[in-house]
Amino acid sequence: MNIGIIGIGYWGPNIVRNFATNPRVDNIVCADLREEALQKIKGVFPAVEITTDVDAVLTNPELDIIAVVTPVDTHYDLALKALQNGKHVLIEKPMTTTSEQAEKLIALADANKLSLHVDHTFIYTGAVRKMRDIIQSGELGAIRYYDSVRVNLGLFQHDINVIWDLAPHDISIMSYLLEEKPISVQATGARTPESDVEYVGYLTLNFASGVIAHFHANWLSPVKLRQTLIGGTSKMIVYDDNEPSEKIKVYDKGIEVTSREGAYKQMIQYRTGDMWAPKLDNLEALSFEINHFLDCIEKGIPSDTDGRAGLDVVRVLEASSRSIQENGKPIPIG
Repeated sequence: MNIGIIGIGYWGPNIVRNFATNPRVDNIVCADLREEALQKIKGVFPAVEITTDVDAVLTNPELDIIAVVTPVDTHYDLALKALQNGKHVLIEKPMTTTSEQAEKLIALADANKLSLHVDHTFIYTGAVRKMRDIIQSGELGAIRYYDSVRVNLGLFQHDINVIWDLAPHDISIMSYLLEEKPISVQATGARTPESDVEYVGYLTLNFASGVIAHFHANWLSPVKLRQTLIGGTSKMIVYDDNEPSEKIKVYDKGIEVTSREGAYKQMIQYRTGDMWAPKLDNLEALSFEINHFLDCIEKGIPSDTDGRAGLDVVRVLEASSRSIQENGKPIPIG
């Protein structure tokens, strides 16, 4: 297949590298408005073609796939034109700035039988896929809560707030792990006096079953934390992406509630058992993802992070923005 990659900034070179090393890819054309970025990628991958003419890449009849790795406010227009020209599309997260835009891209891709894939890379890590296996096996029991922290110092963005920047990772992971979709969100955030976008944000998602999910995103933390807790009625998971080896730990801990007569109508007994850390696949997530995307194109099947998965994330982000504007008011999702 022949690939056009638009945007050679922070994440773009990783996309180039993984397509360039994939045996199913023949030619790559990289487009960016910055000549210095193009020359740098050409120095690392001499075989790629480079151009500042983005429109020529989108309309190039020899290209099968367009990867959109640009700021979020450009995603819709670029992906739309790529789909209109019969290209399969890989689009960086978050998919679009509005759910309406995402729905239009999905409809166009479906109408033209094209693959629309959103780059929620964490879904393709061994850790997340192992957690899905554990949850689906029933080992955790019924899920009660999902709690996630993703904080660090920087990188401050100018076009989107910290929730739109960091939370898509964790929202997409949660959506992949839990079969149920949230029904509402409450969000709060804070800005610096010099900024128009929130640097810290807190999201609480509510589910019809009573499950609750909480997300903390922060650009102004002195330490880098990447930690998720998933609590079930039988067991619990701690997922720490900063851990070099034992990223997942499964704890046989919990409580047992019994009823009795008298003043103390409920008795709480604490259960403490073993902890184990499952073995994880060591494949690079992006390499696995690219192979999955190419498989989906060849077989005509939806990817694990297709347009609808991207839309689910955008709907949460959209509702979160409304909630922040309304001082944490619960906002329905979808």
